[in-house]
Amino acid sequence: MASNPVHGLPFLPGMSFKDSTVLKFDAYFQEDVPMSTEEHYRIRQVKIYYYLEDDSMSVIEPVVENSGIPQGKLIKRQRLAKNDRGDHYHWKDLNRGIDITIYGKTFRVVDCDRFTQVFLESQGIELNPPEKMALDPYTELRKQPLRKYVTPSDFDQLKQFLTFDKQVLRFYAIWDDTDSMFGECRTYIIHYYLMDDTVEIREVHERNNGRDPFPLLMNRQRVPKVLVKNAKNFPQCVLEISDQEVLEWYTAKDFLVGKSLTILGRTFFIYDCDPFTRQYYKEKFGISDLPRIDVSKKEPAPVKQESPIPEDKDRRFVFSYFLATDMISIFEPPVRNSGIIGGKYLGRTKVIKPYSSVENPVYYSPSDFFIGAVIEVFGHRFVILDTDDYVLKYMESNAAQYSPEALLSVQNHVRKREGPAPELENKQTEVDPGVQELEVLIDTIQKQLKDPPCKDNIREAFQIYDKEASGYVDKEMFFKVCDSLNLPVDDSLIKELIRMCSHGEDKIDYYNFVRAFSN
Repeated sequence: MASNPVHGLPFLPGMSFKDSTVLKFDAYFQEDVPMSTEEHYRIRQVKIYYYLEDDSMSVIEPVVENSGIPQGKLIKRQRLAKNDRGDHYHWKDLNRGIDITIYGKTFRVVDCDRFTQVFLESQGIELNPPEKMALDPYTELRKQPLRKYVTPSDFDQLKQFLTFDKQVLRFYAIWDDTDSMFGECRTYIIHYYLMDDTVEIREVHERNNGRDPFPLLMNRQRVPKVLVKNAKNFPQCVLEISDQEVLEWYTAKDFLVGKSLTILGRTFFIYDCDPFTRQYYKEKFGISDLPRIDVSKKEPAPVKQESPIPEDKDRRFVFSYFLATDMISIFEPPVRNSGIIGGKYLGRTKVIKPYSSVENPVYYSPSDFFIGAVIEVFGHRFVILDTDDYVLKYMESNAAQYSPEALLSVQNHVRKREGPAPELENKQTEVDPGVQELEVLIDTIQKQLKDPPCKDNIREAFQIYDKEASGYVDKEMFFKVCDSLNLPVDDSLIKELIRMCSHGEDKIDYYNFVRAFSN
C-alpha cells in the first residue's frame, strides 16, 4: 500500500483532505493574434490547481513583466463542468499529455509536480509521459541578441556624429558689393558643423541699420562646391540638389582665413575665426598661423576744398549781421557782363556753424566775423575781406567779445584803407608797413592795459644788462627780466610784440617793447 508523502500515512478511500492537499499541473493554451504583423498566435503558459478537499479547480497564469497582457488568476477556484450534462472534473480525469476544455479554452497538460505524480500513481492511475512546455515564438524572438552591423572605418557617419557633436567652426566674413550700384559691404558669421559637414550663414545686424531683422541668410545645409556639368535640374531654384548632381561638397579645409569662397552666388571673404577654430586647424591640418585681417574701413584723407567753378573766384558779396536776431543776409552786387545775376543771395536766416550737431546746433555770432575769417554757409565758404567803420567801432566798444588777433586784424585793415596821415602826405614820405603795424600793435596794448607798470622801471631794468646802450638785450636775459617784473609775456598781443621786436634769433629791441607799457 502506498503511503501519503505529506503525513507519512497510506491513502485510504474516503479519507478527508486538508487545505494543503493540492494537485498541481503545468499546462498551456494557444491564443490567436489576428491584428498583428509580428505574430500570428501566442502561447500562454498556466498552472492548474486541483483542491482535493472539495474537488474545486483554479487556473493561474504566472505574471510576465512588460508583456502587456492581463495575467494572474485566469479562472478563480470553483468546481468546473466538463460536459453539458452537469458533470464536473474529478482528479481521476487529469493526466499528463491530455487536453481539457474549460470555458471554451483548450488547455494542454504537459506535466505535474512530484506530489501529484505519487498521488495519482497510488490511486492506480497510469500517468502519460511528460511533454515539453511549448514556447511562445515572439517571446523567444525578443530574447535573441541584436544584430551588429560594422560600417567601414574610413567613413562612419555615426562615429562622426558622436565625435563631433556640438562642435562648430565659426568664421567671420564680409561680402563686399561696393562695386555695384547702391552696393555695400556687409558682415556675416559662417558656422560649419563638424558633425554632418553642414554650413549656416548668419547676418550680423547693427543697431539702427534700417534692415529687417532676418538672422539667417542661409539655413543649415550641405553646400556644393563643384556641380556635374550639364546637370538637368529642373526647376533648379526649387528642387534640392542631390548627390548625383554634385562632384564635390564644401568641407572644413575649404574655409580658411584670408580666403574667398562663393556660396549662393555671393563671394565671401573670411577675415577671422574664433579660438576653437584656430585650435582645430592646428590639430587637424597643422595650420597654426591663421591671420587676423583688418577689414575696417579707413577714413579717407581730407580733400582740400577748392572752388570747382573758376568764375566764383572773383565774385564779391556783402554780409549783413543783424545783432537783434543773430541772423545773416548775403547780397551780391550785380556786375555787368559777368554772366551772373546779382541781387539777394541769402535772405535773413540763422546759419549753423560747420561740424555742429543737429541736436545741439551752434550758430554764427558776431565774434566769428573779422578780417580773414572763413564763414561757411550751407556748403559755400566765404572769406571776409573788408568791413565798414561801424564794425570797427562796435568791436572796439565790445572788445571782450573778440580775440585780440581778431580786433587787431580789423584795426590794421581800416588804418591801411584810410591811408597815411595828412602831415606825412605833405612831406611826401613813405611809412614802412612793418613800422606802421608795430605802432598799431603798441597802441592796442596801451588801450587794453588796465594797470600798466611803470615804464621807467622797466627800461632801467633792461639797461642794466645793456652795457653798450644799443637798445638790445639777449633773449634769455630778456625773459628773465620780464619774469622778475611779472610782465604778461603769455598774452597773445605781448607775444606778437616780442616777435616784432626780435632782431635775429638772439636779440630783442627792448626800446619799442617798453613803449607799449606807457600810459
